[in-house]
Amino acid sequence: MKIGVDYYPEQWDRALWKADSDLMAKIGVKLVRIGEFAWSKLEPRDGQFDFQWLDEAISTFSRHAIGIVLCTPTSCPPLWMYETYPDIVQVGADGRRIQTGIRGHRCLNAPMFLYYAKRITEQLARRYANNPAIAAWQIDNEIEAYPCTCETCRGLFRDWLIDKYDTLENINAAFGNSVWSGEYSDIAQIKPPTSYPRAWQNPALCLDFARFSSDTAVKFVSDMAQIIKRENPRAKVTTNTFFCENTPDFYKLFSMLDFTSYDNYPPVRISGDDNNPNSHAFELDFMRGLKQRNFWVMEQLSGATGSWAPMGPTPKPGQIKGYAMQAMAHGADTVMHFRWRTANKGAEMFWHGLLDHSNVPSRRFKEFAELCREASKLSVIETTELVSDVAILYSPENDWAFRIQPQTEGFNYLEQLRYFHAAFTRYGTNVDIISPTADLSKYKAVVAPAMYVYDKASAENIYRYVIKGGTLIMTNRSGVKDQCNNCIMEPLPTVYREMIGAEVKEYDPIGNTEQTIADFAGNKFTCRQWCDILEVTTARAYAEYKDSFYAGSAAVTMNRYCSGVTYYVGTICNMDFYESFAGNIMKQTGIPRLKDLPRGVEVTTRTNGLDDYIFFFNNSEEEADITLPKAMYSIIDGGERETLTLKPFGMDIVRK
Repeated sequence: MKIGVDYYPEQWDRALWKADSDLMAKIGVKLVRIGEFAWSKLEPRDGQFDFQWLDEAISTFSRHAIGIVLCTPTSCPPLWMYETYPDIVQVGADGRRIQTGIRGHRCLNAPMFLYYAKRITEQLARRYANNPAIAAWQIDNEIEAYPCTCETCRGLFRDWLIDKYDTLENINAAFGNSVWSGEYSDIAQIKPPTSYPRAWQNPALCLDFARFSSDTAVKFVSDMAQIIKRENPRAKVTTNTFFCENTPDFYKLFSMLDFTSYDNYPPVRISGDDNNPNSHAFELDFMRGLKQRNFWVMEQLSGATGSWAPMGPTPKPGQIKGYAMQAMAHGADTVMHFRWRTANKGAEMFWHGLLDHSNVPSRRFKEFAELCREASKLSVIETTELVSDVAILYSPENDWAFRIQPQTEGFNYLEQLRYFHAAFTRYGTNVDIISPTADLSKYKAVVAPAMYVYDKASAENIYRYVIKGGTLIMTNRSGVKDQCNNCIMEPLPTVYREMIGAEVKEYDPIGNTEQTIADFAGNKFTCRQWCDILEVTTARAYAEYKDSFYAGSAAVTMNRYCSGVTYYVGTICNMDFYESFAGNIMKQTGIPRLKDLPRGVEVTTRTNGLDDYIFFFNNSEEEADITLPKAMYSIIDGGERETLTLKPFGMDIVRK
């Protein structure tokens, strides 16, 4: 297990490089990430390259056997490029070029930007791709599906649509352009969505533009990766990502890359609201599920954050180490902290790193050094992975479509995934978050929340899973739209109706109004936001509404279909419902449960096929006592343990 840091040699005097590398080596840092914002230093003028400083920086760290993650600097083109080629700047939805002056202004389709991006990547690859100090490559930085509306992007979007639909008539039909007299009579009339709110615009156009923008980001990353691979086919290439406003299709983004990388900034304030799951365990399981493999954290919380917003609170004692270990518990094999030194110039000077402006090692730095020492004990789990009994399906197209047309006050697609994730992990089971088209056969239970936009391959995959004996959970707003983001003219949940054994005879978007449901055992739970009023055909009611004109109607159903079982949750509830429901599902499917875990304690298991290693993480501000089912050996402290006492944000790992 490797701990690393993000470092910016171009921002610091050379005299610091040696001192920093010496200190890194002393405390056990194994990797540094460099270069993602350094284009103006690497190419100060058009065609004039300066790699001497980078050679020196790499040598400074590699003499300590500290590996290098080398980044391509294409996120920040030099100002000379913007001045010479102003058309490389993105154009916003309002038709105006965005202002330069920070970062990420470039259009990924602009011909001259692509020329220079490929050239600088080729120069770096030829010089360093076979350098033994280079442990991995990162393409660009936190790339998004930028919704650029420049003339180049408009033309490529039109080409993309013609490739997909073949004719203008087919585009008109797919978009439903007879509404509001929107029919195209010439391809030049096709334009990306404007700066009007998305919900006011054609939802089919908006969804296809989201797909196109994502494909643009995927193609750019893939092209840059291929340049590096041409120089060294064995080079390990990735890109770092996060949940952003313009989230690309992560499955496609990482499909051509060697591993997934994530920028992990868990919240340091612990919510006391049980209905607000805020653990980054969800994000970590999400990233592991993108390739269904272990991943890296390319940026990890190191201090108080503050650039785009006022500074947040500083991490509490235990959080620097605890949240890095939490990432490892969910499949991160490498965790790199952002950043080694807090910047003393520029917009990010208050996004704190490990060394503060004082240049004196602080509490956080000492905790990071302790993390490095502890990680060195974990070689035994380097070949382990997480094996899960439960999967939750995430669809980028559903995510985009819900953003285009919000359903009701408070409704959030990812929130439904989070609720189910928090409920199942509450019992100490591993959970994978995966694509709706992934192999489902190994899972004892699969949750498919809000399968809003119909996808033939996904629907067939889900049916196949249930037919062969799987246990499936679906939720409200499933089967609503066709592939073009138009409503399907059938009773909901349309294509899933037979498998669910019930129909939505009416729905009530209640927003933040609260109502009550009661399950088969008489337990009552609060529901809100959405109420599907269900009429059962072959299904049975698992829970019924107690309020409104539909009191007594089914809210949650269970249906036996072929060899499997399908549950349908027609509303959105508070957390206590999901915990009760998940517990029942686990009991019915034989998934092992850990009972009576203290609130905030998270449990995951990594295995190498012979030995299982159980991670107990106390993600709370209170000390937690845990009684183990039998005496187990602690990897952290050594020795047999029958009970564990975890300090706030503390972790122990035991061999089962």
